[in-house]
Amino acid sequence: MTDHYKDLSIAQDAQKILRIAGEENIETVWDRLHAQEPQCGYCALGLSCRNCAMGPCRIDPFGEGPQKGVCGADADVIVARNLARTIAAGASAHSDHGRDILEALYHVGAGDTNSYQVNDEEKLKRVAGEFGISVDGKDAKTLAKELAWEMMEDFGTRKESLTFLDRVPPARRELWEKLHITPRGIDRENVETLHRTHMGVDNDYINILLHALRTSLSDGWGGSMIATEVSDILFGTPSPLSSKANLGVLKPDMVNIALHGHNPMLSDVIVQAASDPTLQKLAEEQGAKGINLVGLCCTGNELQMRRGIPMAGNHLIQELVIMTGALEAMLVDYQCIMPSVVEVAKCFHTKVISTFDKAKFTGATHISFDPKRGIEIGREIVKMAVENYSNRIPDRVNIPVSPTEMMAGFSVEAIVGALGGSPAPLVDAIKAGSIRGAAAVVGCNNPKIKHDYGHVTLTRRLIENDILVVVTGCSAVANGKAGLMVPGAAELAGKGLKEVCNALGIPPVLHMGSCVDNTRILVLAAALANFLGTDIDKLPLAGAAPEWYSEKAVSIGAYVVASGIYTVLGVQPNIFGSPNVVNLLAGGLNDVVGASFAVEPDPEKAAVLIRRHIESKRKGLGLPALDPDKIQMS
Repeated sequence: MTDHYKDLSIAQDAQKILRIAGEENIETVWDRLHAQEPQCGYCALGLSCRNCAMGPCRIDPFGEGPQKGVCGADADVIVARNLARTIAAGASAHSDHGRDILEALYHVGAGDTNSYQVNDEEKLKRVAGEFGISVDGKDAKTLAKELAWEMMEDFGTRKESLTFLDRVPPARRELWEKLHITPRGIDRENVETLHRTHMGVDNDYINILLHALRTSLSDGWGGSMIATEVSDILFGTPSPLSSKANLGVLKPDMVNIALHGHNPMLSDVIVQAASDPTLQKLAEEQGAKGINLVGLCCTGNELQMRRGIPMAGNHLIQELVIMTGALEAMLVDYQCIMPSVVEVAKCFHTKVISTFDKAKFTGATHISFDPKRGIEIGREIVKMAVENYSNRIPDRVNIPVSPTEMMAGFSVEAIVGALGGSPAPLVDAIKAGSIRGAAAVVGCNNPKIKHDYGHVTLTRRLIENDILVVVTGCSAVANGKAGLMVPGAAELAGKGLKEVCNALGIPPVLHMGSCVDNTRILVLAAALANFLGTDIDKLPLAGAAPEWYSEKAVSIGAYVVASGIYTVLGVQPNIFGSPNVVNLLAGGLNDVVGASFAVEPDPEKAAVLIRRHIESKRKGLGLPALDPDKIQMS
């Protein structure tokens, strides 16, 4: 193996399959990034605008060329407009996902489908109560229909604030009211962002960015939170379980089906269909020993959290899993699915099957998903995959590694349950200094960052320094593959965190789910703040997205900061064409919402920034603290 592949990823499975890609001249995401370089400097700085037909315009960052677009917008306005639209796109993606799940809940309540049912009736009642619905004497179907109907109102224009804001500490809600950024209807905030950023509407960059924060909050405390809570109601609230990760989860003698995307609705019925004795028998008739389901990206996280389905990989693995030659079908729903998987699949026998009418892929087989007949569609897809097993070419099968053990399933309910039913033991450990604080390491992969290096290196440094780490999305997969998500990984933690993990039998890195499940982290942070009678920004907490790439990640970062949590980004956002916008987001926001962003591509240095922040918050709470200025950059 040449060092070239080791430069692209720290994961052995990725390195070995990338070698095959090179030998067979199969194009990957890294090749396409290289072909795009150098990328557009104006776009990278956020200084290009194509919002109207008087343009496209661009601002000269060196001051020698145009300093205003045709309409007169300067760098501040153009950068702010672009960032706001990015946040609106990300918030829309999460919230549309939430609406799809919500409509499934309504169908369950209306009796329109037998593919799904309420799996967590206790949570259904609890959330219904939050929405002011009387639960007395009502069966699960009736409550499901009533709750779905009320939640749909959170997408509209009639409500002046989202229902889940009752979970937010009072001080934070008062701050949002004062700033006029209390999120209202989810659709309303997103539409207003697109209106404000139309030419000739909002031309004050601060005003644009404040509404961008409001839009992101409608995602975090609205669309994404609805997606998480309703998924728990329908598919079950996760609890700790054992699973496995990396390309070694593929089975050489079984029909392998990868479930890719973000929405658990179809994948849940695929799990049901794959256990159908008729389809199992069909697999045996084809020469296989059974049907093996594996996950990719956040559809995989949803399944792993609730069912322990093993995880093949994260975002940058999606092309490589096909190149194992052992994948009969890749079933895709939506979000983070590269169009290129169809082209890679043409080099092998893999069928790429798209399922949502809002997410078709040219060259893929499309089977339109209808939740009212979900299990029927699930059987059709599994049958197609099984019948493709005979097309596998044994000589091309290359499963490069053995799987790594990991744990998943740490919902807020599971964490509080492990603590004995109250956040008090966690608070006590933080007060005593056994745990210095907590950090969420989340987000995507980006080929501009060595695959998984940012996630794993940052996480290692944090737990070494007694900072409890919670993870979601691609970060969860990276850390699972690295062996950091088993109880034995406590040996890699600092003395205090190690003792706490060993006492509870938990890993030092807790898997909290998919990217919409970042809302679980918000809920946990709010619960800690409410328990202490303070605001979220006073707590020793931090967030990080070391390898982010998507618009959804920008929305997540914005709602996390607006909720009061300092956040470090590993990839530079497209805002550096406006020093005013940079200064606001990287410092000025501290005086507005009590938190801000930092950009640090080196995870070693990012860990120091987070440690300094956590110690400063400990000092602010009057807890034993290190001097932040004495924590040196290595």
